[in-house]
Amino acid sequence: MALGDAQFQLVTFQLGEELYGVDIMDVKEIVKVQTVRPIPNAPYYVEGIFNLRGEIIPIINLHKRFRLKNIEIAEEDAFERGFIILSIDGSKIGIIIDRVARVVLVQNEEVKPPPQMLAGIGTEYVHGVIRQDAGYLILLDTRKIFNPKELQKLIGMQ
Repeated sequence: MALGDAQFQLVTFQLGEELYGVDIMDVKEIVKVQTVRPIPNAPYYVEGIFNLRGEIIPIINLHKRFRLKNIEIAEEDAFERGFIILSIDGSKIGIIIDRVARVVLVQNEEVKPPPQMLAGIGTEYVHGVIRQDAGYLILLDTRKIFNPKELQKLIGMQ
């Protein structure tokens, strides 16, 4: 989210029962679920790595990171699962999503501070919430999902 801009775009996705969004400027691409190779001794939330056109990308399971329950996905909806490839400080990291939703335009004044506890996610990962007709959209802060030490460890896996 560029400071000073009156509006910005979010890529929204479903994770468990909730709708999340990340700044479109942090998203490199969205890909279908791929085969992920496990990494020995990786942190509990790292599913492994996969090869994206010759680039090795660590894949993070936000269900585990945020301690969310996995939801049952109907077979006909399984094709909507995938990875969002984020670029965080020049490094690419993939996050597993249950379903990509859409790109939305958000006004800065729509972003409200997060409640103290959001469905088990620590508020340290949340930039804010945006009220919507059917509830709210949780705006994730991609830079805070991983602290700098974790980020270095993940980058070292590439």
